[in-house]
Amino acid sequence: MGATILVVDDEKNIRRTLRMVLEGSGFSTLEAESAEAGLEALDNHEVDLVILDVRLPKMSGIEALSKIRSQPETRRLPVLMVSGHASLEEAVQAVQLGATDFFEKPLDRDRVLVTVRNALKTWQLQREVEQLRADVEHRYEMIGESSAIRELFAQLEKVAPTSGRVLITGESGTGKELIARAIHRLSPRADGPFIKVNCAAIPAELIESELFGYERGAFTGAQGRKKGMFELANEGTLFLDEIGDMSASAQAKVLRALQSGEISRVGSEKAIAVDVRVLAATNKDLEAEVQEGRFREDLYFRLNVVPILTPPLRDRKIDIPLLAKGFLREFSLENGLREKPIDDEVLEELSDRPWPGNVRELRNVVERMAILSGDRITMDDLPEEGVLSEGRRGSTPPSDLPPTLDESGGRLTLREYRSRAEKEYILQTLDEVGWNISRAATILGVERTNLHKKMRTYGIRRAEG
Repeated sequence: MGATILVVDDEKNIRRTLRMVLEGSGFSTLEAESAEAGLEALDNHEVDLVILDVRLPKMSGIEALSKIRSQPETRRLPVLMVSGHASLEEAVQAVQLGATDFFEKPLDRDRVLVTVRNALKTWQLQREVEQLRADVEHRYEMIGESSAIRELFAQLEKVAPTSGRVLITGESGTGKELIARAIHRLSPRADGPFIKVNCAAIPAELIESELFGYERGAFTGAQGRKKGMFELANEGTLFLDEIGDMSASAQAKVLRALQSGEISRVGSEKAIAVDVRVLAATNKDLEAEVQEGRFREDLYFRLNVVPILTPPLRDRKIDIPLLAKGFLREFSLENGLREKPIDDEVLEELSDRPWPGNVRELRNVVERMAILSGDRITMDDLPEEGVLSEGRRGSTPPSDLPPTLDESGGRLTLREYRSRAEKEYILQTLDEVGWNISRAATILGVERTNLHKKMRTYGIRRAEG
């Protein structure tokens, strides 16, 4: 409601009738009696939908539709074609050029309104999807000016336009997924799907059904047919993260899919052709895994057509202030907050730290400071080094770790101790953020649903805080 609709028709009575119908239903209207005047109106006004007559003096409606579709600003604008004497050929041509729908005169009021509303709703959804995609792409932009990151950018510019498979290696938290998304975004497949599979997060017994799908009755619980990730990524990119953790049987099936370009769902022998570019990533030494017999050599060579090594954050310290400011800006936008200034001293201190958890650890520290600081981020807001580190080795244990003895004085098992420590850390983080589950999940580096699950497991409730 309230949308502006441009009516282009050389018959005054038709324009008048459509104006009365549309304005009576809450729409705003603009009128033009020729295609030339209609195109001029599109240049000068914000229009949400066009109703365009096929037969017009001088330039036809078909020609006008072609011009509308050729302009980036209007190529997806909904256009409803109208005619009292259109031939089948003209109707087909209009549809081929991207007409949203086609009316014949005399016009039916109810059909006009239903079609207009549906077209506007569809266009609004398309715009929301495009905005969401733009937001996602912005979130996954790579930031940096260091020589290490410039070399990486140069590699991406060469490999992205090709169809070559890429194996991305590097330490945990260095941004391997960012690289995969950048390759997809810069490739001819950019308009296709980008499907990520975390091979380490899926149980070994489920990885094949996730990758290749399954037929009804293929196993207990398979109630219906399901497409796998290879099918969902058709004409796009499939990103196999943590490929080094894939089971041996799944490795064999992935190899066959790469060799043949075909997959078979679990429970079926029917071959399904797929057109997928596969990118893989791991923080393991796959050559060593091959030598130890834990990873197939033939699959390794299939995946490692173009190797890309992600530089650790310690090798690109010049980028740390840029990354910190970028994370702060992103956090502020996501939460509708004013972007806080950050003192130069803080940026210098951040740049001097070793960051064993790499970019992921830096992001967590910046978001924690953004949550807990006042009007600006100062040295007082900077957590002690190693507080949020991932995989840190040899650091001194904090003095407030859980006791190692149970209630009866016996030693806790490693599993019991780990559970107790995890529970206390979750409680501490929830207290720090005022029990904001989303923010706590971000700081802890887990999905929101996963945090809820852990809270239920440990019986954590607000009262405990």
